[in-house]
Amino acid sequence: MKKSARQSATAALRVSDRISPDERTRIESFLERAWSESGLAENSLASYRRDLEGLARWCAGKGTTLLRCTREQLHRYLAERGEGGYSSRSNARLLSSLRHFYRMEQRLGTIEVDPTLLLDTPKLAKPLPKALSEAQVEALIRAPDVDTPLGLRDRAMFELLYATGLRVSELVNLAVDQINLRQGVLRVTGKGGKDRLVPIGEEALDWLERYYRDARPVVLAGSVVDAVFVTARKGPMTRQMFWTMVKQHAIKAGIDAKRISPHVLRHCFATHLLNHGADLRALQMLLGHSSLSTTQIYTLVAREGLKRLHSQHHPRG
Repeated sequence: MKKSARQSATAALRVSDRISPDERTRIESFLERAWSESGLAENSLASYRRDLEGLARWCAGKGTTLLRCTREQLHRYLAERGEGGYSSRSNARLLSSLRHFYRMEQRLGTIEVDPTLLLDTPKLAKPLPKALSEAQVEALIRAPDVDTPLGLRDRAMFELLYATGLRVSELVNLAVDQINLRQGVLRVTGKGGKDRLVPIGEEALDWLERYYRDARPVVLAGSVVDAVFVTARKGPMTRQMFWTMVKQHAIKAGIDAKRISPHVLRHCFATHLLNHGADLRALQMLLGHSSLSTTQIYTLVAREGLKRLHSQHHPRG
């Protein structure tokens, strides 16, 4: 069986599989301080450990140690990783770990100069959000069987997401008292604890009213739950359950699973609004973005769509 590029790169970089007891002690000491000072999660601590152990092995093969590693050697290490198939994003995350480590060691007085100080962070290409065409969105929204209570629930969720651009977490955490059907708006608390009012739209309102009238009482069967969207277990839906539901309906609608993400309808909401001439500032408010630069990435998606349209239909495209 052939080795992957990542496996080959790892084997080449791991010049020595041995890490001295002193190096292991230093790494563990750093992790303990990082946990006590920053309260890092287990996954983050595990990433730091892997990053530092990888560099320690490489240093051992070069006859040096973590604390004696120079800026030039770190540059070489990152270059070898890049040549071996590691992505710029992976190297950027590694460099972030190393900066944390060396800054702490400098603060403790174990090194005089931080070797990561003048190292440039690898440039990352901005990933474009995946957006479906309007016809694909229509197929996805129509996929649930609305003759069943759960299918009606799914249709209402899809309609509301596409009409408002909510995050999945905002949707599944939505409480009944956050929606005003008479005024056609909902109040949601987004990232950073910021509240915003979002208009719903007539189509989504109609499906939401049908769900409230014909499906939600049947699903709950007398139980009292604050969440708008509930499951057969008479509790609120989770992000994982919603993601599974989206994939099931996408397959039914004949949509490639690779085109689907948990936030696919949020991305479509933003992209399609821009395609139809929406103002970027208004879109920023609807999406709950704190920075306009976050919203501007959707202009790139719209531009890519125009390029494809031009290349397909223009005589000289």
